[in-house]
Amino acid sequence: MIGLISATAAGAAARDRLAAAWPDRTRVYDGPVADAVRRAFAECEQLVCFLATGAVVRIVAPLLADKASDPGVVCVDEAGRYSVSLAGGHGGGANALAREVGEVLGAEPVVTTATDAVDLPGLDTLGLPVEGDVAGVSRALLDGEPVALRAEVAWPLPPLPVAAEGAYTIRVTDRLVEAAEREVVLRPPSLVVGVGASSGVPAEEVLELVGSALREAGLSARSLAELTTVDAKAEEPGVVEAARRLGVPLVTYPAGELSGVEVPNPSDAPLAAVGTPSVAEASALLRGGELLVPKRKSRRADGTPAMATCAVVRRPGRGRLAVVGLGPGARDLLTPRAREELRRAAVLVGLDQYVDQIRDLLRPGTRVLESGLGAEEERARTAVAEARKGQAVALIGSGDAGVYAMASPALAEASDDIDVIGVPGVTAALAAAAILGAPLGHDHVSISLSDLHTPWEVIERRVRAAAEADIVVTFYNPRSRGRDWQLPKALAILAEHRAPGTPVGVVRNASRPDESSRLTTLGALDPATVDMMTVVTVGNTATRDIAGRMVTPRGYRWQTAQEGAE
Repeated sequence: MIGLISATAAGAAARDRLAAAWPDRTRVYDGPVADAVRRAFAECEQLVCFLATGAVVRIVAPLLADKASDPGVVCVDEAGRYSVSLAGGHGGGANALAREVGEVLGAEPVVTTATDAVDLPGLDTLGLPVEGDVAGVSRALLDGEPVALRAEVAWPLPPLPVAAEGAYTIRVTDRLVEAAEREVVLRPPSLVVGVGASSGVPAEEVLELVGSALREAGLSARSLAELTTVDAKAEEPGVVEAARRLGVPLVTYPAGELSGVEVPNPSDAPLAAVGTPSVAEASALLRGGELLVPKRKSRRADGTPAMATCAVVRRPGRGRLAVVGLGPGARDLLTPRAREELRRAAVLVGLDQYVDQIRDLLRPGTRVLESGLGAEEERARTAVAEARKGQAVALIGSGDAGVYAMASPALAEASDDIDVIGVPGVTAALAAAAILGAPLGHDHVSISLSDLHTPWEVIERRVRAAAEADIVVTFYNPRSRGRDWQLPKALAILAEHRAPGTPVGVVRNASRPDESSRLTTLGALDPATVDMMTVVTVGNTATRDIAGRMVTPRGYRWQTAQEGAE
């Protein structure tokens, strides 16, 4: 919950705007300001104070205990010009909150945390448990001193300016080790513990078994990702409570799936009880990985039979491939999600001219793999190969990466051994349509006229089908120096079913500084004025030129009414 505190009418107005925008996330604290801040500090995870920073400093200073547990505190000035991250920038999330508040209120976020100021990812913001000399290693990164990365477990990290050797170290491991001097240990969630249990098993027995199994194998409980078991134990109270106290999800699988997993220690007991010869080992191994601790039983002080079994598996770090659409070119049409993925990627793969568009958004240390036109399949293979190494990869394309761009070749290359995230972008067809008016108000189709990958016979069949179905058509890749006859042919096919006066919109370099557009007709369009940077949108029989704008009504009743009036 975010506590909101204000002292003046202007502050209350801004406070109420934020409360209206985030009704489920915020709580307004009234009364004397100092008391309100203290109550919010005690009860909320974060605070937004519409007060002077000095006043807030004096109130919260005696309350601060530890940056890992204190609430994040953001101050907004009386005029609403600045959103200042005052305390708890990383641990309390104040830096991110300051940016969010800025977006809602139109305020400039002010973040003074050193790593954020120079666009380095904070070691305590990576979403992984962190131990050791965070301040010292972070300072070394900021000062440009060599910091070595020792990744004992491959895990997709954001870009970090690391070296092969250095006086400081970032160690990525699930081993039960103490951080050395000048070292930070990051704990990836790489361990899975499978649990088998008898009905009525106490949570303490499960917890003791899991804890001892990890300790004796030299593994850190902070790298535990999940507990797994059979569906029949999904509501076993002792198992459910153990997962809750460990702070990990309980994942269950059908007995039929578990029975197909080859394990070193099958048993008749679980086969008779729940229908699979293995629960602990099979559930931990079902999604792959290395069996570190074979099935072991709990030990009961009174000598009665064990009620729990467990096995520990290390799953390999899954690489992360984000397929990012950059939009049509204008920076303000690049989505916030796309920006975040670009900042998260340790490896960027893309066409050289698209890389140039967003190079300034990349974090220091991002490895850029760029190539020229015609290397689409090579880029897709490269991106997938980098992700399979456990890297966080962004593969970029213009418009929406899933529309005549990089998503399809990348996903055709990828298998289920990596995580794939699609980030939508504003397509060229949508950008052009917004400039023209509303040409896509009813059914529409996009067709590429490039026959480099698709035989012309197939393209022609699709154009003819769209013509006969009276669908608005947007042509991508309409004409190039080596392909100058396809567009005239496609227009001729449409002309068999549409009048010469049918509106046609022509947009070149949509949303870019040299953007141009014009509205013409099917009979008047000169294909020689079109090139590869152009999108051509041909209306259907209902499309009209209204006040110089291309409009396709949402239904044909409108068209009938118009004709009746005429």
